[in-house]
Amino acid sequence: MSTGQTRSRDTMGKVGGLAPEFLASPELLDAVSPSAERGGMLIGSDPRNEPASVSLLRPMPTRVVALGGLYLARQLALRALAVGALVIIATGRPQAWQALAQATMTGPNERPLPVVSIRRLSPIELPDGTEDKPVLVVHDGGATPVELLPPRTPWQTTMYVLPYLHPQAGQLAANADLVLIQRLQAAQAQLAARIWRLNPAMVNELAQLRDDHVLAFGQDLWMPIRLVTNEGEKKILGPVRRGD
Repeated sequence: MSTGQTRSRDTMGKVGGLAPEFLASPELLDAVSPSAERGGMLIGSDPRNEPASVSLLRPMPTRVVALGGLYLARQLALRALAVGALVIIATGRPQAWQALAQATMTGPNERPLPVVSIRRLSPIELPDGTEDKPVLVVHDGGATPVELLPPRTPWQTTMYVLPYLHPQAGQLAANADLVLIQRLQAAQAQLAARIWRLNPAMVNELAQLRDDHVLAFGQDLWMPIRLVTNEGEKKILGPVRRGD
């Protein structure tokens, strides 16, 4: 994956024009109160204080890396739920993800809607994604994840949750279509420079990001984004923060 200084409001571009609209139940929308727009999944604001969105769910197999705290990964999963995706979470720490499952509870019996599945870190057969029901697989397997659940079909995205950057994860990270990264320590920023061939100015920016900022980068993309959490999400995740 090459990087550059090109900045874009709608990261990863719009495949085939405007990003598609997805359908979610009224109950889930009430629980999550999503921030989304037709241009993609809104995750915050850009340096001009304009909406910044990412095309996380696309009509092609997609790999995403969320590098930093668990908060970032959980917020992205919530946003995917809010726009109608089926979210499958493969993790060795299921308790860390229970808030998402609880957010989908509805009705007097608190029966969960069939949109969140928390599973062990083991190979499973993934459902095919569709335009009306895309699939987001959250692979929460530590800093050196084994690629058990790679995206294989259109409308299927695998998001790898990396708590920090490890040399053994370099190939996986370099092959990602999109990377969303929170502030790195100096040594980590230098490792990122080697993996993604970043120039000194980029390395410096990574090391100086604020707690509520992420850096989105991919093909011809390099853009700092200030994360925005709405009131519905604050009740589930708490305030915007780095780490967890």
